Amino acid sequence: MNRLASQTSPYLLQHADNPVDWWPWEPAAFAQAARRGVPVLLSIGYASCHWCHVMAHESFEDPATAAYMNEHFVNIKVDREERPDVDAVYMEVTLALTGQGGWPMTVFLTPAAEPFYAGTYFPPRPRPGMPAFSQVLQALSTAWTTRRDEIESSGADIARAVAEAARLPAAGEPGAAVQLDGELLDRAVDRLASRFDARNGGFGAAPKFPPSMVLELLLRQHARTGDTRSLELVTLTCERMARGGIYDQLAGGFARYSVDATWTVPHFEKMLYDNAQLLRAYLHLWRATGAPLAARVVRETAEFLLAELRTGEGGFASALDADAVPPDALDSAGHAEPVEGASYVWTPAQLAAVLTPEDAAWAAGVFAVTPTGTFEHGSSVLQLPADPGDPDRFARVRSALAAARARRPAPARDDKVVASWNGLAIAALAEAGALFEEPAWVEAATGAARLVRDVHLVDGRLRRTSRHGKVGPNAGVLDDYGNLAEGLLTLYQVTGDLAWLELAGRLLEVARARFRAPDGGFFDTADDAETLLRRPREMSDSPTPSGQSAVAGALLSYAALTGSTEHRDDAEATVGVLVPLLDRDASFAGCAGAVAEALLAGPAEVAVVDRPDLERLARLGTAPGAVVVTAGPLAADRPEPGVYVCRHFVCERPVHTAADVRRLLGVRLDPAFDHSG
Repeated sequence: MNRLASQTSPYLLQHADNPVDWWPWEPAAFAQAARRGVPVLLSIGYASCHWCHVMAHESFEDPATAAYMNEHFVNIKVDREERPDVDAVYMEVTLALTGQGGWPMTVFLTPAAEPFYAGTYFPPRPRPGMPAFSQVLQALSTAWTTRRDEIESSGADIARAVAEAARLPAAGEPGAAVQLDGELLDRAVDRLASRFDARNGGFGAAPKFPPSMVLELLLRQHARTGDTRSLELVTLTCERMARGGIYDQLAGGFARYSVDATWTVPHFEKMLYDNAQLLRAYLHLWRATGAPLAARVVRETAEFLLAELRTGEGGFASALDADAVPPDALDSAGHAEPVEGASYVWTPAQLAAVLTPEDAAWAAGVFAVTPTGTFEHGSSVLQLPADPGDPDRFARVRSALAAARARRPAPARDDKVVASWNGLAIAALAEAGALFEEPAWVEAATGAARLVRDVHLVDGRLRRTSRHGKVGPNAGVLDDYGNLAEGLLTLYQVTGDLAWLELAGRLLEVARARFRAPDGGFFDTADDAETLLRRPREMSDSPTPSGQSAVAGALLSYAALTGSTEHRDDAEATVGVLVPLLDRDASFAGCAGAVAEALLAGPAEVAVVDRPDLERLARLGTAPGAVVVTAGPLAADRPEPGVYVCRHFVCERPVHTAADVRRLLGVRLDPAFDHSG
């Protein structure tokens, strides 16, 4: 029975034709396991995950393996991007049992959903330190048959341990109270700096992930203190990423991470959430420095989002796959296996097939394409170690290579729309459109906001995903509410459309009413959500801001825009919950640190009243977390034209000159500064 064919998740649909008798995550699957007296095999992944594809091809498409799975297990397939709550709970189990996590994630459960064994990728044949998947299946099936009582008891113990680890402190219990002040944030930056890679940028060793939220924290700390070191950490990291293979040198946009310390070889999937956050990070770096490289990355990344990830309904798709069919690899029947990075890598011969001999040799030098290669089979990932001295030639060569690459088989696109990640894209495109004077970017942000409003909002509550304009069944989680609210608040500031402010307010009211935790923060799921082993509550940032920090930032922005002391109090309380993590390791709390910087700065509440000549200048300010409007509550009842700068709901006298706006908001650039890149 094909139970996945009606799902909205592209990942589940990829597995709909497997010989494995997959179930989606639903009570009926566990009831079936109880009726049959067999354990549950839970497989979690996502559509653009390379190793998920590998395991699917090796094991889930294999008839013999599938037959064994069907006979001895009830098999459940979960898209971690649609069900981050399920993923979070069982990833915690996997980390606890194995010491490592990742996707694909494979967890074996009792019919009561209690885990007793976990792992990630299992190969089809044994490797050093890794049993074959078939060996794991047979061993666990035998153990279940011969020692079921012991296994069920073990699963219950693990479930209790997971729930206990997540227990909130009771009233009066001692906690790790840490004072939020500038000294704490400076100390957090000191610790980040101690882990900084001074040669390559970024933090720590390989693999390296784009530290989007940490970059924002550093930029805000620099704005508050003038600490040049913080700006240098951001500048070097952003330059090395933009010149490395992790950045698409032909079409813009960033890959998920680099497998090495030099940003040379990426894991080639391109995620919406990475590119939305990096677009904003480079925008803010440009705002602070005017760096032409940052401006170019802003422009190219924005255009990548519109060209490659925008859906027909106006939202933004989740990802482009890492894999594609290599050029000229089709067999006589028109089939070929996708290969990681095949769309993006080049050999000298492939350059020569597109360009003149002179241009091919020149391009090989410019893009660091070598005979031995930097990737597999002698191919190279394009890099740009330095800007070439002949920009016209570079533009011509780059255009020719991009056109040739466009004729290659393209990576698959995960075209589901995730509310949270679209919120990140809305914020980035709206702000970048305003600062770069690109109305098409603002309109794209508006289109995505309309889609999420019209499709994802059901009976006043958010659904997490949609696809082809059809809303998915899964309830929104905390980061959906927080990131979308922040995106709508940014869109309101840019457009002056009060409808976006009002909608953001309604989303935050749902979060405050249904997600609140007793210690002042929030849970990741609503109080009426499905009951799992524990109620998820992630404090740490992952590739996206934690739900806690996302909501804290939106609450603070909303308070600044409306004068609501209740929302500010909630923002302060939530950041207070996150302060111990921020003090311990800011690399996992960059977003919380950025919100904390905004709290210390006020943030600035700026109303530009009847002075359109000063509006863009005000938006160029680097004051942490500042909100800038020309309409709405903050701009209402102002007695005279000018720029009103308020903090903590207390306003200074209006200013009327560019010099005063610069002084009050930390503007570094002239509004006529070139942003062509």
